[in-house]
Amino acid sequence: MNIKSEKGATISGRFRQIKAEKRIALMPFLMAGDPNLATTSEILLRLQDEGADLIELGIPYSDPLADGPVIQAAASRALNSGTTPRRVLEMLSKLRSQLSIPIVVFTYCNPLLNYGLELFCEDAAHSGVAGLVVPDLPLEEAEKLSLIAAGKGLDLVLLVAPTTPKERMKRISETSRGFVYLVSVTGVTGERTVLEDRVQFLIKKLKEFSSIPVAVGFGISDAQHVMRVRKWGADGAIVGSAFVKRISNSSSENAVDQAGIFCNKLREAAG
Repeated sequence: MNIKSEKGATISGRFRQIKAEKRIALMPFLMAGDPNLATTSEILLRLQDEGADLIELGIPYSDPLADGPVIQAAASRALNSGTTPRRVLEMLSKLRSQLSIPIVVFTYCNPLLNYGLELFCEDAAHSGVAGLVVPDLPLEEAEKLSLIAAGKGLDLVLLVAPTTPKERMKRISETSRGFVYLVSVTGVTGERTVLEDRVQFLIKKLKEFSSIPVAVGFGISDAQHVMRVRKWGADGAIVGSAFVKRISNSSSENAVDQAGIFCNKLREAAG
């Protein structure tokens, strides 16, 4: 039984709804605990109110290999504020009755191993989490974790990079659950002024391998980028550093409003 089916907050269900509405999914990324978990809770609810379709929520880690300087700094602030994986899941559990959109947790292998894979997946599911993204998890290990996650009602979302070989891209698209996370650039997260044209080719190639939705992230920074990946056939746009930067540049009192205003602008671009 899918733990979240009663609320309809599954990733696949959300993407089906969005496709029927002839638009693409808007997925903001937040770093949990930056500046503190109380503010994160408020931002999650505001983003939902402003039209976010899913939210990717980062769990802070001391060695975030896939993250650029903006998100690395956010992770450091979150760790300094006392944020831990357990506290993040406790926060989500308290919000479960208020959140009706899927929450996808972004974390790394070491925190998962320290917590315990099965226990983390179980606690995440009971907190209302819909899926996981683990960027430093090799495909071979991901296939194992995907079974554990699926047994708890979670989708393990896998990443495809511009440098991923064709055959491996095919395996990833067949193994990923919920959606495929297409990394638009070679490198770490961060705002970009230009979105590379090859992203269009990668979206098309992934759709030849599988019918699973494709969401583009890393470097999606503004409404123009969202409109472009929509035109190229993507099913979703993930916006991270641009949100994190606005939050970090605001006071705790203004961070919620700034995130909400930006989300509303991007929502219009998503259709």
